[in-house]
Amino acid sequence: MPELPEVEVIARGLDATLAGRTIESVTVPGLTRLSEPAESLVPRVVGRTVVRVYRRAKVLLMELDDGTTLAFHLKMTGRVVHGPMRGPGKHDRILFALDDGSLLFFADMRKFGYVRSFAPGELECWDFLAKAGPEPLETAPEVLAERIAGRRCAIKALLLNQSVVAGVGNIYADESLFRASVNPMTRGDRVGRDRAVRLFAELQSVLGQAIEENGSSISDYVNAHGDAGAFQNSFNVYGRKGEPCKRCGEKLQAVTVAGRTSTFCPKCQRKR
Repeated sequence: MPELPEVEVIARGLDATLAGRTIESVTVPGLTRLSEPAESLVPRVVGRTVVRVYRRAKVLLMELDDGTTLAFHLKMTGRVVHGPMRGPGKHDRILFALDDGSLLFFADMRKFGYVRSFAPGELECWDFLAKAGPEPLETAPEVLAERIAGRRCAIKALLLNQSVVAGVGNIYADESLFRASVNPMTRGDRVGRDRAVRLFAELQSVLGQAIEENGSSISDYVNAHGDAGAFQNSFNVYGRKGEPCKRCGEKLQAVTVAGRTSTFCPKCQRKR
């Protein structure tokens, strides 16, 4: 599933090319999950001009000139790409024809992703985003450390909990825990404040590097213009179970935490 860096990269790319563009028509060949029927969504956006594209948590948001906002959740295999005009593809869910002759499309092979429209003032009341925790790149590590203090569940589960911190998924949780030398099974109340501050500082570093490297492309992710990311080439632990640790040479192990596979080094990340 695309995480914060991937959605941020898409948002920045789309904002650069879509701001000021007007939606002339919309085609809906197979949209699967809407907050309302396509018959309601389409009239809301046709003729409207894109003001900006941005991100909150793992959600891609497109603000239009009348205050309407389109929210795209990519889930497992969704992609939102701006490119040349073409006809509907096999996995396309919705296509926006723009005034400069280009096309914005939302495709999703596994159909778990969705797009919703929100009238002015409605987005702030959307329960999904209202429950999201603070943005890790906009919040001091010391403040984020306080959010796990006294918590008795595994630190990996806390990083994945979107109400604790927004946008973090399996990849960047594993990579941050490794860089901070924290075992994924360590309880939050046993991490300690100093190590928690270091962990969230490392999380910020990992997220920042991933954004600079265009995100991680493992299966379906591409950026706003259809290009793959490169951060997967920098993985220290994610997806490397059984391989030697890049830091000490110990064989990497994996456990299941919060229903997700967590890869770690048993020597560099001893459990406390």
